[in-house]
Amino acid sequence: MLFKSDSFEVSFIKENIAEFKFCVPGPVNKLSQQTLQECGQALTELANNSDIKGMVFTSDKDHFIIGADIFEFLPTFDKPEAELVEWIKNATDVFDQLEDLPFPTISAVNGMALGGGCEWVLATDYRVAAPDLKLGLPEVKLGIMPGFGGTVRLPRIIGADNAMTWITTGKEHRAEEALKIGAIDSVVAPDKLLTSAVKMLEQAIEGKLDWQTKRQEKLQPLKMNRVEQGMSFAMAEGMVYAQTKGHYPSPMMAVKTIKAAANHGRAEAMAIENANFAKLAKTPEAAAQVGIFLADQFIKSKARKLAKANNTEIKQAAVLGAGIMGGGIAYQSAYKGVPIIMKDIQPSALDLGMNEASKILGKQLERGRLTLDKMVKTLGAIKPTLNDNDLQTADIVVEAVVENPKIKQAVLAKLEADMPENTVLTSNTSTICIDVLASALKKPENFCGMHFFNPVHRMPLVEIIRGSKTSDATINAVVDYALKLGKSPIVVNDCPGFFVNRVLFPYFAGFNQLVVEGVNFAKADKVMENVFGWPMGPAYLLDVVGLDTAHHCTDVMADGFPTRMARQEKDPVAVLAAANRFGQKNGKGFYQYQMDKKGRPQKKADADALELLSSVCASEKEFSKEEIIDRCMIPMLNEVLLCLQENIVASPQEADMALIYGLGFPPFRGGAFRYLDQIGLANFVAKADQYAHLGAIFQVSEQTRQWAQAGRKFYQVEGQ
Repeated sequence: MLFKSDSFEVSFIKENIAEFKFCVPGPVNKLSQQTLQECGQALTELANNSDIKGMVFTSDKDHFIIGADIFEFLPTFDKPEAELVEWIKNATDVFDQLEDLPFPTISAVNGMALGGGCEWVLATDYRVAAPDLKLGLPEVKLGIMPGFGGTVRLPRIIGADNAMTWITTGKEHRAEEALKIGAIDSVVAPDKLLTSAVKMLEQAIEGKLDWQTKRQEKLQPLKMNRVEQGMSFAMAEGMVYAQTKGHYPSPMMAVKTIKAAANHGRAEAMAIENANFAKLAKTPEAAAQVGIFLADQFIKSKARKLAKANNTEIKQAAVLGAGIMGGGIAYQSAYKGVPIIMKDIQPSALDLGMNEASKILGKQLERGRLTLDKMVKTLGAIKPTLNDNDLQTADIVVEAVVENPKIKQAVLAKLEADMPENTVLTSNTSTICIDVLASALKKPENFCGMHFFNPVHRMPLVEIIRGSKTSDATINAVVDYALKLGKSPIVVNDCPGFFVNRVLFPYFAGFNQLVVEGVNFAKADKVMENVFGWPMGPAYLLDVVGLDTAHHCTDVMADGFPTRMARQEKDPVAVLAAANRFGQKNGKGFYQYQMDKKGRPQKKADADALELLSSVCASEKEFSKEEIIDRCMIPMLNEVLLCLQENIVASPQEADMALIYGLGFPPFRGGAFRYLDQIGLANFVAKADQYAHLGAIFQVSEQTRQWAQAGRKFYQVEGQ
């Protein structure tokens, strides 16, 4: 044994060839500060060992290294910037040590090599990978950028353009793609990984492979002339800005770092990366995005605990009510390996549901994301039927019929009477109280809400609604099923609209008031998209939701919260819905829609909509960007606070992730509660008070006022 620590061991596997095997305790290999420190000590010793002529780096697990231990590294970001630069330099010095070993090195990479794991393999001379490789630098998803030499080495290995694409998108890359652009040198069968790596090392030792020249290319400036640099970096900066609208500093900082280091050798380039990494780590966007990662871990951990307590084995699912939503649920269940029965009373609805599943699968097939066999297998796992008796084998049933309480009650009561006694029943209702629906059941303890978001295959959130009589066993089973579907389930308590829609409708109400007062809705959309950061503004979102649907749901919310959410006398949504302008579903709403060449709806201005709205809206007036944001967001944030106070949602983490996954709340703001922390709860209350005369949706609760006076922070400690 040449060296041994808790995280790795080094020994000869062949004469003069050493194996450096990562074996970090736990299910995956992660780079901790201790691991990096011990690696530095080991590399110093190994560099002075004249018996070693080559070294291969391996893993004892299913994955190589999945990255740095973010939970451990996070407190480091609180250091002053100068100390942070020194800390990150100490870490990158270890990677430089690896790159400077006096003999050829190779990484034998299996599974994931992400973040710091990817940067480790970039520091070796050669890289051979198994077909299951996932290689990438996902740091921008945490609001930072590669900090262990990734911005320096990757551009010199695969070219600046490819490297900037990899780093600014944070995507994982498969073996074939990585091989094609030179990120790895070879792809071999898993059982040949080590022997192939050793053979390549032997060729390098014998001089058949010029490892010194290959290494030298990583130590020198980029091979780009000034004209090439100008074009490449200008294009990258433009593309990043178009994607981020300036809200996410990390991708742009990565481009600027590569640009600034382009004409320098490794030492100067690494110093630029160190300094810029430290700057990013101190930004509020990094705090927000790291917070999202930690909150996501929190909700996943909570869901896994509930699923682990599940005693109901779910081998067969059913969805009652086909169409677009039913077809989406059926697709998701079948695709993830839980066979599903899709029941309806209309053959045309079943056709629509199967067509929806086929369309989703067809697009994946076109893009090479699944095989024809997988497509056939998935469709075969969906059983469309008109026969009630076919439901008898289902362990769980998702009711997804029309959003009408009386119809849903009748359907659920019949289901309960016909199905085996312990079948778990759920409703995909978006606003109707679970207790209202449960009142028609003899065993309400076996029933809860299971609110999917459209489109089902893309939206990660499933809102699971606990009624007053829902049993823990039912919640555990439904959470387990949601996890099997690959979703992020969040359990909330019952009320009209539950959590996500309850907080969405005050947002719409604030927007509607603005439109009535003379705001141009298209301008309001641009402010909410380009300035606040929503993926779509309120008018556009209403068109996507469906104005008829929004109009109906407004009635449900008004009945549930008559003080805050009473229907407005002048209601732009009601005017458009009455004119059969339902949004994207029929091609006209606030905007008009036409399909592009790829079959995606594209919005355009529509003079007819403005004409209709003039019947309830004042002449167009100018409002500041700040007022537009305040008038839309204060009602939403106010309702979010009430939901926490009323225990509709259990924690700030669950609330924030529900809004990010369910509505697309701007991730760079970290969610509603993190946003409130950033602006300060006292400042929020003061601003809300300025608009309190506009109605109850702007009026804060006494509890919120007390929290503000006490200086309440919702994230006192990261992840808590």
